[in-house]
Amino acid sequence: MSYKDLLVVLDASAPARGRIDLATALAERFAAHLVGLYPMQIPERPRELGYFDPAMLDPFFAEARERARNAADKVREQFESVAKLRGVSAEWRVVPEGAEADPALHARYLTILGQLDPDRGETEMIRPRPEQVTLTSGRPILVVPYAGRFENIGRRIVVGWSATREAARAVNDAMPLLTTADMVTVLTIDARERPGGHGELPGADISRHLARHGVKATIEQTVSADLSVGDALLSRAADLGADLLVMGAYGHSRMRELLLGGATRTLLRSMTLPVLMSH
Repeated sequence: MSYKDLLVVLDASAPARGRIDLATALAERFAAHLVGLYPMQIPERPRELGYFDPAMLDPFFAEARERARNAADKVREQFESVAKLRGVSAEWRVVPEGAEADPALHARYLTILGQLDPDRGETEMIRPRPEQVTLTSGRPILVVPYAGRFENIGRRIVVGWSATREAARAVNDAMPLLTTADMVTVLTIDARERPGGHGELPGADISRHLARHGVKATIEQTVSADLSVGDALLSRAADLGADLLVMGAYGHSRMRELLLGGATRTLLRSMTLPVLMSH
């Protein structure tokens, strides 16, 4: 198994360069075609402005659109330069905000996105959002933290196993990385051994499945105690020196996670390493 198409979602922020480096490194490793997607926010002036003529604002909005185009051109130069340096097959797509920028139209293969930085004032305006893509695209996403450098990933992997269809999907989607990893740890937290849960030996069945693919995985069990499941995953991943976490996304409904919290929400907010997740 291998990745033959990758999509990286870019913007004009500083962390975007890290996503370019990570995405091109993966494309080189798997001889994959890489698409750089730039959803460009182009402001449009209002059609009505009370007693004032909206045309008075034309110079302001023209300047804003020019800045947006210049920013996109700079990111394109970076993307194409790094792809050329690595000898990666690549293409560039700029899409304006609107129906054509719907991530479901583009995220038809593993999609690499950045974690949203809560300290950025415009964070709430950024699209596409990781949670939106994983729920609507039907494909796995690889979310990269906004802080830190993560060019080489997939050598030491932790699988957050929850015996759900989402977790099973994530393992399958991560198989190209799992089969080339140096270390794979299947971690269950607060496992339910009863029927309908994790089984008599939590993690054993999926570990046997991985072994049939040539993946030598270690099984671990732990309890969350006074931590949330998401924080427990991050803590153990740090202990193991992991460079990638694989997990299912939104095993509960998104509304329940918004109201009560959940591992997906915690990871998207507090991740310290790249996370590959599937819904």
